[in-house]
Amino acid sequence: MTSLTVLKIQKAQYPDGRRGPFLLSDGNGLNLQIMASGSKSWLFRFMLKGKARTMGLGPFGDQENGISLAKARELAAAAKSLVNKGVDPLEHRKALKASLFQENTIKEARNKSFIEAATEYISSQEAGWSNQKHRAQWSSTLKTYVFPTMGKIPLTEIDADIIEKVLKPIWTEKNETASRIRGRIEAILDFAKAKGWRTGDNPARWKESLKHRLPNLSRIRRTDHRPALPWQKVPDFFASLCQHDSISALALQFIILNASRSGEVRKAIWREIDFDQAVWTIPALRMKTKKEHRIPLSFAAINILNAMKEISGGPESFVFPSIRKGAALSDMALSELLRGMNEVDGNQIIPWIAQDGRPVVVHGFRSTFRDWCEEATSTPHAVSEAALAHKVSNAVEAAYRRSDLFEKRRLLMHDWANHCLGTSNELKL
Repeated sequence: MTSLTVLKIQKAQYPDGRRGPFLLSDGNGLNLQIMASGSKSWLFRFMLKGKARTMGLGPFGDQENGISLAKARELAAAAKSLVNKGVDPLEHRKALKASLFQENTIKEARNKSFIEAATEYISSQEAGWSNQKHRAQWSSTLKTYVFPTMGKIPLTEIDADIIEKVLKPIWTEKNETASRIRGRIEAILDFAKAKGWRTGDNPARWKESLKHRLPNLSRIRRTDHRPALPWQKVPDFFASLCQHDSISALALQFIILNASRSGEVRKAIWREIDFDQAVWTIPALRMKTKKEHRIPLSFAAINILNAMKEISGGPESFVFPSIRKGAALSDMALSELLRGMNEVDGNQIIPWIAQDGRPVVVHGFRSTFRDWCEEATSTPHAVSEAALAHKVSNAVEAAYRRSDLFEKRRLLMHDWANHCLGTSNELKL
């Protein structure tokens, strides 16, 4: 016979002078727990495998989240039935919650589209992407090549067939872009799986899925280098460039003389220049390899810096400033300079072109320098690679190469400056 009634529960109070929870038994393991604060809740106490256990059933009450006496008895009876079968009701409830959570997650995933997952992934990761151009490319490539085909498709329905449909049109024609897009889809689907929005293998992975559907890029990838000026034509180009009286022209000369990337030069500040040692130290943050890079400055590079000192500012100012106050020279300014040097009338041949006929671009001069090292000098491969600040891809070689070959590079850059200015009869063809 049970001992509790609704009226008795409502009148029950926490005893004066007591410490800890106060329990009123209803029988069959069901207890009403009263705390010093006056709150009341239900407990089911049971023995299983010789151990005493307690299971909370919820707060007492007739409100939305409360459990009435009748409901508490139902819950206790169900729990006792499990105990009689040797089943722990606490573990059983935990399993039910996990199953319900998975069911709700799957239900949510059925309504979660790829574009929604991509948006959440980018939002969660972009703070760690230091390169602004990289952040912009993530969104733009997905919008251009992925979302039109699979953006609105639920995550649970995305398979290898759909991903192949996205990649196949650009796989051979735009292989570098296609490869990056595949990696981005893979990352987003891994993110979705981690969030519980999809299960199973990732259909965007190359080895497990797409290698059986698309040709291997290493076998079909075209050598699509930036158009570079043949090294034999550099002295003539440099002479033409020196006819231009502008910051852009001086910056391009400095880029060529140091075989540097555009951004490294455009964002250089005076504090990085050591005139006494003739060294330009580029901080790791601005290097593609994320490692500090020292460049030995040739006489020609020093002359350019001396010319810029007359119009530039203090130690924290840009060496090659824009006409906009406080801003660095833009990449567009250099591109426009090159386009202007290639402007011709009528049927004239464009003067500054690569061997394949394309007009040269700023970044191509690094390839020009590399070709000159290989074909016109006896420069060791390691020295020219160090001059270009290329990352050593071979792990063993990287482990043993502890020197930046600075003094050898100093001689190399002086020889390169002589070639650019046409002052080396031995190299000028």
